Amino acid sequence: MGCDDAGMTTPRAVFDDATIMGDGFALRVPCVDDVDAITAACQDLVTQRWLPLPVPYEREHALSFVTDIAPAQHRSGAGLVRVIEVAGQVGGVIDLKQTDWRAQVTEIGYWVAPTHRGHGLAGRATELLSRWAMGDQGMERVEIAAAAGNTASQRAAERAGFAREGLCRSAGYIHAGRIDLVLYARIRADLDHDNAAL
Repeated sequence: MGCDDAGMTTPRAVFDDATIMGDGFALRVPCVDDVDAITAACQDLVTQRWLPLPVPYEREHALSFVTDIAPAQHRSGAGLVRVIEVAGQVGGVIDLKQTDWRAQVTEIGYWVAPTHRGHGLAGRATELLSRWAMGDQGMERVEIAAAAGNTASQRAAERAGFAREGLCRSAGYIHAGRIDLVLYARIRADLDHDNAAL
């Protein structure tokens, strides 16, 4: 924290480069050893349906993601990319993005590898990352924008404690064209409520 010219306290401008430990999984920095697993997962038809990834998705795309895109997202303060590691394997990827440090708002995105679906991993990773972003990193609000047709992503948001706030018409795009997005959010007061219920 520092002071700007007007003497006001300025917020932090980058997320801690941390490994975040969950129950049976970890959110850690992506590395070159993950490239083959990321390549395979991003060739999956379900992943391709909901994310505007390159088609075909090749190893060079994953390598660029790990060595260039993810580190640049962190350095710029725009967000933070983490691999969801389960028992030494890449279970998926989750990130913070489009971060507004002044408003203290960020967005979570995620995908889960086909071999790790059906176990609530996206919801658990999202709950952990949103709690960390607000509890440790100063965020006041974390959002998720899920494709209106992607019920699995919406269920993950709800399991992570996010409240559905509305429909954003024609707010996103996938390979099939423009889509509506369902907006979910979790705010700091939700964490206080969750802690009080424990």
